[in-house]
Amino acid sequence: MAIDLTYEPEVQTLIEKTRNFTRDYVVPLEDRYLGNIADAGGDELRITMQADAKRAGVFAPHAPVEFGGHGLNMSDRAPVFEEAGYSLFGPIALNLAAPDEGNVHMLAHIASPMQREQFLAPLARGELRSAFAMTEPAPGAGSDPSALTTKAVRAEGGWKISGHKWLITGADGAGFFIIMARTSGQPGNRGGATMFLAPADSAGIEVGRHIGTLDKAMIGGHCEVFFDNLFVPDENVLGAVDEGFSYAQVRLGPARMTHVMRWLGAARRAHDIAVLRVAQRAGFGSKLGDLGMVQKMVADNEIDIAATRALLTNACFLLDRGSEAGNETSIAKTYGAEAVFRIVDRAIQMCGGIGVSDDLPLARLSREVRPFRVYDGPSEVHRWAIAKRAVGQAKRAVNNNVHATSQAHA
Repeated sequence: MAIDLTYEPEVQTLIEKTRNFTRDYVVPLEDRYLGNIADAGGDELRITMQADAKRAGVFAPHAPVEFGGHGLNMSDRAPVFEEAGYSLFGPIALNLAAPDEGNVHMLAHIASPMQREQFLAPLARGELRSAFAMTEPAPGAGSDPSALTTKAVRAEGGWKISGHKWLITGADGAGFFIIMARTSGQPGNRGGATMFLAPADSAGIEVGRHIGTLDKAMIGGHCEVFFDNLFVPDENVLGAVDEGFSYAQVRLGPARMTHVMRWLGAARRAHDIAVLRVAQRAGFGSKLGDLGMVQKMVADNEIDIAATRALLTNACFLLDRGSEAGNETSIAKTYGAEAVFRIVDRAIQMCGGIGVSDDLPLARLSREVRPFRVYDGPSEVHRWAIAKRAVGQAKRAVNNNVHATSQAHA
């Protein structure tokens, strides 16, 4: 049976509108401020760009229609997000940047009707930002979420949360937090976590220092956050108590794919710049693009772009069918994160000295995409998970064959 990879007319129109809006309006803003969202005005610029995105009809392609979005599924999001990602500021302008995009996705699937109105609706409409507070300093939760140390204990009418989080993206200026805290068990236990919703102005929440990182285009920084006897009423428990790790999968798999979508757009921009330059730049008796070593880099970039898209398409297809697609999203995330960095790095190499200067965006694109090999699970952790599944499947097959053989001989 043939697989149809075409998009419905309305999706194709949205792709084209997003491409034009990003390249004509957002890219010049990014270039003016060298990709530093804080220097560009932070939330003030976000509000302006999002108002213009609404007028252009490209705002919130992923958000539920009832809250002003386009309601696209994962497969249809891919080309739209890629076009938005062509500029580092594009995802912010369309309200599909991390962590807000992932939080919209999760709230749309899990939140109660009251939570949808209080938290999802204003987030989807761009009236506020959000933060997802899970990562902790060692020995707390990081690549291994089961190490979670932040605790939530029962109180009259709700819970009290205490703990220390860090590297919390978007924390400075967030309107509310989604907090992962341990409600049962001990650090190292696979279960026992619960997600809580808390307005940022709640007593007991303190946003600490910005932790300096390579990337400068994620609004609100990557911050330390402290919770000190933060009271959260029962109605702000997101999902069921002790099921937080399970619910997190609703967010993490799709969020990994939307990261790939956005940063693939950034990598394509780097590649486009490099190819145009080597097609025009003369050296060694010909255009640089006619030299074999340069052609190899161009071809390798084309291959990495196509392969990343193919893996992304497969993973999104499965997610849209209701599968957790754990293996497929790990494969697409790992390959995509590394491919995106290779693409940008080759683009810099093709452009030579100007490639590492501020005259082109390549150097800042390199800084932005490098952390993706760590964000949303380091490549090594995903490789471990992929291998563990493959070896486990082989072990089960061996055991089943042994059992079948013994039954036949009985």
